[in-house]
Amino acid sequence: MKHIFLNLKRFDVPVEYGGVNRLAAPADWGKAIVEGTQAGLAHYDPAEVEFVMYLPEAHIPAAVAARAPGSPVQVGCQGVYRDDTAPGGNFGAFTTNRPAAAAKALGCDSVLIGHCEERADKLGILAEAGVTGQEASRIVSGILNKEIKAAVARGLTVLYCIGEKSEEQDAWQQVLGDQLSIGLEGVDKSKVTIAYEPIWSIGPGKTPADKPYITKIARFVKEQTGGMDVVYGGGLKTDNAAMLASIPEIDGGLIALTRFAGEIGFYPEEYLDIIRLYMGR
Repeated sequence: MKHIFLNLKRFDVPVEYGGVNRLAAPADWGKAIVEGTQAGLAHYDPAEVEFVMYLPEAHIPAAVAARAPGSPVQVGCQGVYRDDTAPGGNFGAFTTNRPAAAAKALGCDSVLIGHCEERADKLGILAEAGVTGQEASRIVSGILNKEIKAAVARGLTVLYCIGEKSEEQDAWQQVLGDQLSIGLEGVDKSKVTIAYEPIWSIGPGKTPADKPYITKIARFVKEQTGGMDVVYGGGLKTDNAAMLASIPEIDGGLIALTRFAGEIGFYPEEYLDIIRLYMGR
């Protein structure tokens, strides 16, 4: 089974507000993305490949409602809180946080946990308290472990992201190994897919991770996890789709932006083009 994930970040912000959304008015954005992609995705065998789209919470209801009968699109959210509602317990006192129950009730199928931007936010808070380095990373992975468990308990699948920064490359086995062992402790792994993000290679002016490096990491992840599916989280795009498809240990990819020059942003037809390149048809 191949997995094509889409992280739509905050690409809903219009250009006039400093964003990259030229696709639709914010109120119609989630609907436009589902309607602009689901017919093209329906050409693929659902037993061969799955398609999951992670949207900001405000757009989840419209995206869910836009799915046609039998749509191949699964809708997900960008994280859940480490605690959840429970009969006789917390019934909803989660101001600013998204319990897994809320995601499930909105119609989500999946959740993205541990993305490098989420890790950076949590690490930044700990740094303000003077907690840095390996101890901070351990604490963050422990928090993410609770988030994964909360999601799985609500029947959501999880895309769990791991990755090393440039200053961690020499110790990549320790860094990634800890993120896996702590993050997945006590978790039903059949509900989780791993996304590898080479943080050191992501961004303008940086050298992308090459095929040997990605292959090495994917093999390591499978060895450490007993063969869990692993996708490339550093950005599946037109430039690397064929290369990633040629790596047997890689089971798919995570797409974000589809256009990186000119009117940068996410465009549904370009998203479908990337998938055609990766799938070979």
